[in-house]
Amino acid sequence: MQQFVVPQFLDVEDKIIGFITTRQFIILLAGALIIGISFKLFDFSLFVTFGLIMLAITGTVAFLKINGRPFHYFLLNLFQTFKRPKLRIWYFKPNDFDYKIEKVNSGPGSKISPEKRYSASRLAQLSLIVDTTGAYRGEGDSEMNISVAR
Repeated sequence: MQQFVVPQFLDVEDKIIGFITTRQFIILLAGALIIGISFKLFDFSLFVTFGLIMLAITGTVAFLKINGRPFHYFLLNLFQTFKRPKLRIWYFKPNDFDYKIEKVNSGPGSKISPEKRYSASRLAQLSLIVDTTGAYRGEGDSEMNISVAR
């Protein structure tokens, strides 16, 4: 059987200059190009203001990581979320649907038996039996016949 080298640390980028990766170098180069163009176009005070702002933006995009991911992935996810959010909201308007509520007569003369109502303590006891998969049997109720499949 042949031996193959399995690559590890695929998320680690190659360093080209000291601690700067290729992606960071290209981002810094683009920022320096924009600052250089602004030096030729603007007067000195506007150049200094624009240059400091551009240096902060370029440094943030190049070096900042959020949750271990580069900042430009964060910006991309942010724009995608604003463009197409995953939260779906259903605005239900009951007037849009025709439905009828029929009242069931559950008096002594009716043929329909009334619904069986459980108290809160009875529901708590039943949930405890379900949670313990039948290890808890209840507090001596004779009407509780529950079989547990194991």
